[in-house]
Amino acid sequence: MKRLVFIFGIVAASFLFFTDDSTNAHAQRFEEKFAVAQAKGESGVYEFDKAHTFIGFNVNHLGLIDVPGHFRDFTGTINYNAEDVTKSSVNFSAKIASVETGAAGRDAHLKRADFFDAEKFPEMTFASKKVEKRGSDVVVTGDLTLRGVTKSISFDFDIKGFLPGNERSGAKMGVMAKTEINRFDYGVDYGKAAPAGRPGVANKVDIDIRIEAVKQKPVAAPAE
Repeated sequence: MKRLVFIFGIVAASFLFFTDDSTNAHAQRFEEKFAVAQAKGESGVYEFDKAHTFIGFNVNHLGLIDVPGHFRDFTGTINYNAEDVTKSSVNFSAKIASVETGAAGRDAHLKRADFFDAEKFPEMTFASKKVEKRGSDVVVTGDLTLRGVTKSISFDFDIKGFLPGNERSGAKMGVMAKTEINRFDYGVDYGKAAPAGRPGVANKVDIDIRIEAVKQKPVAAPAE
């Protein structure tokens, strides 16, 4: 047993001895880069990663519980300015026909004219107009277009952090954004005339967006 412990000690000491300064320096540089990226991130255009992004909503039913839903088909970008976040911008769109709530009959109903009217208004879009820094918070204000109606709304943006890029992927950023809208403002009037005391579907809709976005490589200028 003592012999095994002695051999293990020799191997461990040899590993430490032969770990050269360049390896240590490389690790230190990576840690420094990682720390900077985590704190501030890199400027550039970040594209929503569909596999790790959620564009969803919650609506109360019968005054009892919130029913969640989301859109499966969407695109979006964040043009992020690391030096001055107020110079950033956010844009996204979602295909209405991709709405999903976990109940096929309800999903079909949501696409009809008394809800989203997906055939006539196939997309929901958001385009930011202003980004503000309020203490440690970021507020993004812009135009939300739904069912052919455009209204200005503001999202509370919680930037969760950044990861540096590597040989397989560009830098990444994580964001959670929340707001609420009144569906009646956008002509989604189903149940509006329901008798008092029978709320059916609430008019207030909570919007919940969770974004993992990947920095895109600059497009090379065409050769002259």
